[in-house]
Amino acid sequence: MGDVVRPHLASEAVREALARVLASNEFRASKRSQEFLRYVVEHTLSGHSDVLKERTIGIEVFGRSTDYEPGEDATVRVKAGEVRKRLGLYYAEQGIHDPVRIELPSGTYIPEFRAVEVSTPVREAAAAPPIIPPAPAIPRAKSRGPLLVALGALLCFIAAAVIWLRERPADTPIAQFWAPVLTGNAPVLLCAAYVPVYGLDRDAHPAPRPEDFVLMTDQFVGGGDLIAVSRLTSMLSRTARPFRLKVGNDVSFQDLRTGPAILVGYSYTRWREISREMRYFIDGTRRPIGITDNGKPTQWTLPNLPADRRTEEDYAIVSRVFHPDTHAMLVEIAGITQYGTDAGADLVTNPDLMADALRAAPTGWQKKNLQLVLHVKVIGGAPTSPTVVATHFW
Repeated sequence: MGDVVRPHLASEAVREALARVLASNEFRASKRSQEFLRYVVEHTLSGHSDVLKERTIGIEVFGRSTDYEPGEDATVRVKAGEVRKRLGLYYAEQGIHDPVRIELPSGTYIPEFRAVEVSTPVREAAAAPPIIPPAPAIPRAKSRGPLLVALGALLCFIAAAVIWLRERPADTPIAQFWAPVLTGNAPVLLCAAYVPVYGLDRDAHPAPRPEDFVLMTDQFVGGGDLIAVSRLTSMLSRTARPFRLKVGNDVSFQDLRTGPAILVGYSYTRWREISREMRYFIDGTRRPIGITDNGKPTQWTLPNLPADRRTEEDYAIVSRVFHPDTHAMLVEIAGITQYGTDAGADLVTNPDLMADALRAAPTGWQKKNLQLVLHVKVIGGAPTSPTVVATHFW
């Protein structure tokens, strides 16, 4: 099989290849990856590949404003890296026999289209099998010794390989972030919090009175929090790490002492006392609601947050600490609203986003406690890739 570059492939063939890619498992679950790939392919086919610049893509695909500066927002670069990985996975499995391949070379946003030519092997005339004289019989007692020695050596090699794989240092920022949490054999406790919701206890006509509303504290979880939990369970499953999932606010300190824990969306629950001790904290009692720095207000606030919490931006905090009270590793991912929580979970499970977030981290950060403050733009009810606005390592 050989890959041949075809700069003049028929547009219909390329669009058919694009349709197969976009319908695949690798792309079906990522609307933004689909939009990105469709945009760059269609502009290339129409002869407008010259406009495929980072700033243009950021504005037209990701809804950035006209004053968008790529140097301050890595969304396009991160998404391009993700699309390259998804294409690689697709053509390694489901699309291995596709006649046309779409590639996005590193360092550019202009795709290339390749026709895959399959060469038919030429059959050779079958030659008569050579006559092999029978091997002399070897006494069983003499042949077993070398076999056992070889088997023992193989087992030793496998055992050494397993030990090396377990003990070798993590070599990517995302692996280094999770390494202290995933050390040991104790299951990870993954916790999602209930969101208090008022329900109307009767028909809305005539106009309901305040006493007609009933506070329900243990029945609803935020949509963004559920997405965050889904991202985290998927990551833990890929690493074959055992975990326990708890939904609700009944997680005890004893639960947190049994092993590492990940708290999702806990800013408004009883566990706010845990995060209050850290430098950066989401204070829901202040107006405007926002993030404090050692108890002092910051510019990271949502002054125009509507009552339905449908906001165009959000802030979130990702913390990874060894907690002195529980004596276990604790990761907390919490936004002011559900959008920030969703984006925070996206960052800690996305290798490209994590690498960009920790690019300027100090030497030895892998063994330190850390907090990341994130800013998130919300477009069409969905959070964009977060931007790190502050970090703290200790």
